[in-house]
Amino acid sequence: MASKLSFLPFFCVLLLLFSFSKAKYDIDTIKLLQGCHKGSKVQGIHNLKLYLARYGYLNYQHTPNHVNDENDEFDQELEAALKNYQNFYHLNASGTLDGPTVSQMIMPRCGQPDKKSSHKHGKKLLNIVSHYSFFPGSPRWPPSKSHLTYAFGLNYPNAYIPPVVRAFNTWASASGYFTFSRVGDVTSADLKISFESAQHGDEDFDGDVLAHAFAPTNGRFHYNTNVNWSAGPGPVSGAFDLETVAVHEIGHLLGLRHSQDRNAIMWSSIPAGAVKGLNTDDIQGIKALYGLNN
Repeated sequence: MASKLSFLPFFCVLLLLFSFSKAKYDIDTIKLLQGCHKGSKVQGIHNLKLYLARYGYLNYQHTPNHVNDENDEFDQELEAALKNYQNFYHLNASGTLDGPTVSQMIMPRCGQPDKKSSHKHGKKLLNIVSHYSFFPGSPRWPPSKSHLTYAFGLNYPNAYIPPVVRAFNTWASASGYFTFSRVGDVTSADLKISFESAQHGDEDFDGDVLAHAFAPTNGRFHYNTNVNWSAGPGPVSGAFDLETVAVHEIGHLLGLRHSQDRNAIMWSSIPAGAVKGLNTDDIQGIKALYGLNN
């Protein structure tokens, strides 16, 4: 069952440390920039800068030749940022805004930035290379909070509760550490789930953002109300799967950032009509973060 929601609740994305990361980019303009490269000066290039800043690849604030977000010159810093983005998404790191790069950028995605904090992976499992990452400082829930409570905000549709409950059960089973229970009081719950409109007083949803969630121990997780959602179970053509997105966002609530493994639930984007679950990289990541490998 898919439906279009048109009500509010709240938000969830890590506050960025970039000089213009809160400014909104225009994804449609980025589509028109295909083919741009270092040395190009084309109206709208600042939208590409805003996009890369929004997701953690560009920070002009700390570069010697500081420029602002209104500059439409494709400079060296932008080229380096684009190459970094292309490397993260396993694209040809040419520094040119080519077709595959544009296609990745316009894919509906999570609002969390991609930029990886430094961390050490746990031991490799079954010879699979790990691509998970943690938030800066590796925030996590304290040992006394392995059991977490969750609640739904006002006006959250009853029909959309089961997919989120299933997502919590998935993480409980996979981690072998966390347990979750639903409570009625959203103000006292450890984790707070709700729907938000595009502008809701925190970090606004950009047009391509499906949902976002904070790192521990903030606990907020918001769906974008202006998205065509499906309660499943199973894929629904043209709609985004609530359960799949919940499993991803709960990963953020527990301390995981985006993974470079396309098969991981913590990969940043997902197309409409797709259903996805945890894989080895996701499980490795949560066990490494909480010291569960031993």
